[in-house]
Amino acid sequence: MTQDISPAPSRIAAVLVTYNRLDRLRETLPLLLDSGPARVVVVDNAATDGTAEFLAAQDDPRLKILTMAENCGGAGGFEAGMNWLIAEEEPDWILLLDDDAWPEREALSIFAETASALPPDTGAVAAAVFSPNGSPAEMNRPGHNPFWHPGMIWATLTRGNRAGFKQPDKAYIPAPGPAANRLVEIDTASFVGFFVSREGWRKAGLPEGGLFIYGDDILYSLRLRRAGLRMFFDPATRFVHDCGSMDQNFVYHPLWKIYYHCRNGVDIARASAGPLIFPLALAWYVVIWARRARHAAPAQRPAYRRLMWIGIRDGLLRRRGRMDEVHRMAAVISGTDRER
Repeated sequence: MTQDISPAPSRIAAVLVTYNRLDRLRETLPLLLDSGPARVVVVDNAATDGTAEFLAAQDDPRLKILTMAENCGGAGGFEAGMNWLIAEEEPDWILLLDDDAWPEREALSIFAETASALPPDTGAVAAAVFSPNGSPAEMNRPGHNPFWHPGMIWATLTRGNRAGFKQPDKAYIPAPGPAANRLVEIDTASFVGFFVSREGWRKAGLPEGGLFIYGDDILYSLRLRRAGLRMFFDPATRFVHDCGSMDQNFVYHPLWKIYYHCRNGVDIARASAGPLIFPLALAWYVVIWARRARHAAPAQRPAYRRLMWIGIRDGLLRRRGRMDEVHRMAAVISGTDRER
């Protein structure tokens, strides 16, 4: 028997993090507001493209603007936004999303129905995230931690992530009937359409802002699960993510982003596998990252590999924060990769 912990729609707040993507923000912020959250915290990561002026001109009373002194990445922005909401308003649910993503118009109403079917030990719920063309967004597929589900490891090694531990396309078709029928239990999800419950942040705290970008969502998911909380995927709550920073072969643009992917990926391997299996898990990740270099432009492959190995080194050293020298290095060694 489950306890009804349904929030009224007015108790859902959102945190949207933005940096130098004013064109996207102009499109996505109205769509987010139209979906009906009680509060929207926009974290301006020290943007230099007119974002501050655009936000200052907005008159929706639900908006709260947090302007950071410097760019602290998505991870730092989500940490700051959640911290403000918890201290000032303590909503029932906090929705996290990027400035290039938005909920479909009825998404929050559907989520409110979903929340009524959740058990009281729910830490987070992941929405179904789609690309603008209507296909599931690859980088936002929820999944399981294969190291907690031994049967998934072999499937992952032999058939890839989607067959191994990521939700397949068929999971994006909601089961008929009440909301409880369509919920799928998961271990990890991305910070696009990611709803954190009050119980979630009370037990697991805030995302780790020092990660800057990438991996903060997976590490936070694993922390929620380790705190004894459950996570669910709801295919009926739909979001759209128009992401152009990574191509279909998982090569990041600009190329310096691969540094953070690998640096923080070391921690993901450590957190997901545990201390005993960590060396094998990291070796698995390294093979995957190294193989992806072949999808980069030939002239950029040396830069990709160098940034990958620097990221692995810094991950093993547990370094955090934005690494400006990496951005400068990427611009020099790739010749075309200007810092964003």
